[in-house]
Formats: sequence, C-alpha cells, structure tokens
Amino acid sequence: MDNSNNNIALIIGAGPSGLACAYELIEKSSIKPVIIEKLPCVGGLSRTVYKDGLGVDIGGHRLYTNDEYVKSIWFKFLKIQGEKSIDDILSKRDNIYPKNGLNPSEIDDVMLIRKRFSSIIYNSKFFPYPLKISFDTFLKLGIITSFKAGLSYFKSLIFKRKEITLEDFMINRFGEVLYSIFFKDYTKKVWGIDASKMPCEWGHQRIRKLSLLKTVLNSILSGFKFLKFKKETSLIDEFYYPKFGCSQLWGLMADYIVKKGGKIILNSEFVDFNCHDNKILSVRYKNELGNIEEIPAQYAISSIPIKDLIKGVDAPYDIKQDALNLPYRDYILVSFYLDDFKIKNNTNYKTVNNITPDCWIYIQQKEAIVARMQIMNNWSPYLVRQFDKKYLVSLEYFANEGDDFWSKTDKEIIELASSEAEKFNLFDKKDIIDSFVVRQKYAYPVYCGTYKNIDKIKNHLMRYSNLYLIGRNGQHKYNNMDEAMVCGINIARDIIENG
Repeated sequence: MDNSNNNIALIIGAGPSGLACAYELIEKSSIKPVIIEKLPCVGGLSRTVYKDGLGVDIGGHRLYTNDEYVKSIWFKFLKIQGEKSIDDILSKRDNIYPKNGLNPSEIDDVMLIRKRFSSIIYNSKFFPYPLKISFDTFLKLGIITSFKAGLSYFKSLIFKRKEITLEDFMINRFGEVLYSIFFKDYTKKVWGIDASKMPCEWGHQRIRKLSLLKTVLNSILSGFKFLKFKKETSLIDEFYYPKFGCSQLWGLMADYIVKKGGKIILNSEFVDFNCHDNKILSVRYKNELGNIEEIPAQYAISSIPIKDLIKGVDAPYDIKQDALNLPYRDYILVSFYLDDFKIKNNTNYKTVNNITPDCWIYIQQKEAIVARMQIMNNWSPYLVRQFDKKYLVSLEYFANEGDDFWSKTDKEIIELASSEAEKFNLFDKKDIIDSFVVRQKYAYPVYCGTYKNIDKIKNHLMRYSNLYLIGRNGQHKYNNMDEAMVCGINIARDIIENG
C-alpha cells in the first residue's frame, strides 16, 4: 500500500452522484478524487447502452432541474442546441431554439432540447400522461366512469384519508376511481407490492406536489405563454437530453476529472475498509484481474447499495442482516430495432414517418407483464441507425433477482416481450431486425421490509467519521438524477469546508 499521498477521497461508484462529487472536489480543492467502479463504464443507473449504432438508456433519463449549479455543469460539457435537429428537418417542424446554440447535425457535444410526450394505454385506448381533464378523456373513459371519477375526486378533497400508505397518498390526490384505474395495478407491477402495503413516504418524496388539481392548473396556465411559473418535474413540457444519450455527458465529465488529476478505476469492485478508531484508513477492492488492491483514503464516499457496502464493515448481527435484506426492485430492458412501428401520431406535433411523439408509453393493460415502453427515436434521432427508416423501442420489465422472470434466458425474455408487443399492437415480430436484453440489479430502492430500520443502519455506518453516503443506492432513497448530483456536490462541499 502506497502511503505517499493520503489526501484522497475514495469514491465507490461512478454514477451521477459519484461523478458530481469528484467534479466538485477537483474544481474546488486540492483533494484528489479516486473513483472505483464495478462496471466497465461510468454512468451507473443513468448510463446508455450502445450496440451497433444503437443507443438505449437504462430507464430513460430526462435532464431537467431547478438547480442552476447542476444545470451549469451539464452545459459546461454539452452546449445547448441552437439549430434544428435531423428529425426537426425531416418532419418540417417549426421548433425555435436559442440563439448562438450549436447545430446538432454538425457538432457532437450538444445538449438537445426535446419535447416531452408520454401516454398511457388503458383498455386499448391512449390517455395523455400526466392525466388531462378534457372532453377526449371523458369520451375514452365513458360518461358513467367519468362521473364516478369526478365524484370520487371531490370526495377526496373533502374527506382526506390519514396518509399511512401510498394508496392513501394517491387517493387523496386523485380520488379512488382514478387511482384504481391508472395507479393501483401499475404500482404493483413496478414495485411487486400493493400500494396499500407501501408507506406513503414514496409518494411524499417522488410526487409530493403532484395532484389532479395541479395537472389541470398546469394545462390551463401552459396556454398563456407570457406567464412564467416554476413547473413540477412531473409536469414539464420539454427537457434536455445529450445527443448520444446520458452516457455522453458522464463520459465527458469523467474525462475532465481525469484530466484535472483525478482517477477512475473501472471493472473494479469494493471489498472492504481498513479501519482504526472508527476512521477509515484505506479501501480494498478487487481489480479486473481478480487481484485485491488497496488505496489509502482520507475520505470514503459510497454510492453503491447499502447491502453491498455493509459487507465491508464490522456491524452487529441484527444491523448487518437488516442491511443485507434491504429490498430493491430489479429491472430488465428488452430493446428491439424495427423496420416498422405501429403506434402513430395522434397529436398536432409533426414527427418523422408520423410516428407517435411519445418518449414513454405506460402499458396498463391488466393482462400485460410489460410496464412501460420507451421510443428512442423521440429521445434522440442520433441514437438510432437509419433513423429516417427504422425504429428503436425498448420494453421495460420489473423483477426481483432470482424470481421466475429474472431467471429466464435472454432468448425467452425476447420471445415473451415480442409476443406482448404483437398482442398489444405495438409492432409485429416480422419487423424485428435486432434485439438485445439489459439487466439492471438494484434499480429501485424499495421502502418496505427492513427499510423500517434504515436510520439504524445509516447511524451505524456514520460512526465512521470519514464515511459519506450519496446517491440513490448509497442512501437507499429513490431520487432523481439531478438530486443525486446535488447530493454528491453537497458532500464534496462539506468535506472541503469541514474536513
């Protein structure tokens, strides 16, 4: 072990929070950030997977934030779009972009400005997401159901439930009828748990400011262009997105960190800490050759799942077991490169080949296993080979590692997904050119089970005076990408200011 320089902040995990923490340290201090990352690439849960001229995000990540500092970091590496993208040109859209921006068809390091469209398929009918109160919505739901939904919503305004579960939280904001139609089954599909058994904490964290009333007001106020008001993330009309997917941004950040003197070690997995008197002295990790290496560290910062971190520290049996049993929801992405795609445009927004403008489509058919579909053509045309003729769509599934679905082979999953696509009239198997499967463990921390003891677990870890937890998995907190970055930045600032 080399002790020549222990002014090191050892960061475990090269996701948005880890990279943001390293960036802040390298910009504002003499502390050297060293990142160890299990994967062969940076980006973590927000990475883009590339294959033969195709690119898909793990889950799809809209870049939107009310934090100006985070935004300034994004625009340091990717300058804003100023001219029409290839899909604007081909569809003859009249989108207007900021002056002095870049031409995405000529320059690669560009941050695109994309329109946000999402839909829900329910009873084979399309509804906008977030829900909009409109005549079209009433027609699709039917007069009787719409009437019941209205009464149910007004009831929820007058007779508020005590918010103990996520179900209570959702009914208070949408009414029992709309909750049952659009949220109940989907929530169970995604989380594997009924909303009546999930704590309301998830709702307060993720959608605390969203309600049916907010969506109605947003729809009305958006029609008055001269009005400027701060939008909730769930209600935004447009977002930023890197020309070549989120990994483009993370790659540029990583290159900058290394250029400025930091270090990023890929294909390397955390093993444990060397500690003395409740202080971490060094971090041991397994490198890509399987050998154990050790790095001295003045600070240790972890964004990996707590259940993996706890293996590397001493802890009482009950705390270690609680940490090892923290629940997560895993994720499987099934991508299809297609000759044709059946869902066409029913909006006034022009698209290439009249494809739907949706980025996401939530599939809430009761018999569906698939939860959501993302259409990469609408995220960035530069992620799709032969964009003007082909389509890249991904079906998203949720599972738990080791369950029946997770244990299927890639071939079996592709067959199941393509069969569902035909069943729900998304695309035909005959139009599949290529397909691939991406599996992501620990995609979503779940607020159930031993999560009730999360404070006790964190307090034990915090007895190490120079250990910090950041990011979605590091804190077991279901936060957005920009929130994860803010977390990493704030920890870096705390280290710089307080040592």
